[in-house]
Amino acid sequence: MNNSYNGHLCIVFALEHYNPLNMIRAFGESGINPVYISVKRRYEVAIFSKYISKLHRVDSVEEGFRLLLDEYGNFDSDHKPYIVFSDDKSVGYFDLHYDEWKGKFIAYNAGKTGRINEFMDKYNIQQLVISKNDDLPKDLWYPIITKDISPNSGSWKDDVYVCQNENELKNAITKISSPFIMIQHFVDKQNEMALEGYTINRGRDMHIVTQMTWKYLIQGYYSPYHDVCMFTDKEMERKLQAMFEEIGFEGIFEVEFLIDKDGTFYFMETNFRASAWNPTGKFAGMPLDYLWVKGMENSYIDPSDRKDFEPFTSMSEVIDYGKRVEGGMVSIAEWLRDFKDAKCVYIYDKEDRAPWDEVTKNWESFK
Repeated sequence: MNNSYNGHLCIVFALEHYNPLNMIRAFGESGINPVYISVKRRYEVAIFSKYISKLHRVDSVEEGFRLLLDEYGNFDSDHKPYIVFSDDKSVGYFDLHYDEWKGKFIAYNAGKTGRINEFMDKYNIQQLVISKNDDLPKDLWYPIITKDISPNSGSWKDDVYVCQNENELKNAITKISSPFIMIQHFVDKQNEMALEGYTINRGRDMHIVTQMTWKYLIQGYYSPYHDVCMFTDKEMERKLQAMFEEIGFEGIFEVEFLIDKDGTFYFMETNFRASAWNPTGKFAGMPLDYLWVKGMENSYIDPSDRKDFEPFTSMSEVIDYGKRVEGGMVSIAEWLRDFKDAKCVYIYDKEDRAPWDEVTKNWESFK
């Protein structure tokens, strides 16, 4: 069983989810069976993939970090293992401990301790941030939306509120767990767009593999059903590459935008890790995790890895079923047609069936 690329062990380190499942599959279908360090969450799905060469189950990121150093921190400098991540907590922790692992592993980084966390914090990127104890600004442009300043602060998506006026905002603040909140104008959005890609050479080289827009919108929640196509906006690509070079980031990323009804794109955030939508790259013929390791190893992005593809749909099938079928938006027959037509789904895989079997046994836990 091959668990390495050019002699470098490949390790998926992540909070348990279908996100790392698809990273594991991206490696496995490229001929590499990675080690998986699974951090416990409320359900398990990725651990059942047939492509895992060795599984470690830990209770926390901190425990996983210690295990990683003890078990895999002694390779020679020419064969340091590669590590890929799919959640902010793991990325944030490794970023804060960069000096402890940088000589032992090759992982997402920005060249110095704390640099990624600096840009995960939305205070350093955009909009207005206040303490919950501050007086509210008088010139807010309603409606507004509240967010935590970082995915590792507060309750993240549970702290998102759309407020039409000051009274609604005051009421929302009493429910928000983060001590600091970001307040921004709520865009009357037509859609959202996400870009999935990776960078090498301190951000000087970038490859955006897929562009996604939502087939339907859910206020305060992400849509699990998407249109996927090639990214062709060269001006936006140039600006994003300059941003990653300024940060010095090497790793897999996602950049998110809101699209206003007048067609204006509003930058939302950058995720410095593989997002849940990472398998769109695999189905487009460009498996993100494998290509990032290949690019880092070669110090360039192979032109043959930039592939043209026909547009397709992707569906996070369990969540979409809950939203559209159980929510009364479509019939089961209509949903099954969409499921069959989706080129990219997130859990079902006839070649790696065990994760899907686990989901069907514990369906309610996965929604």
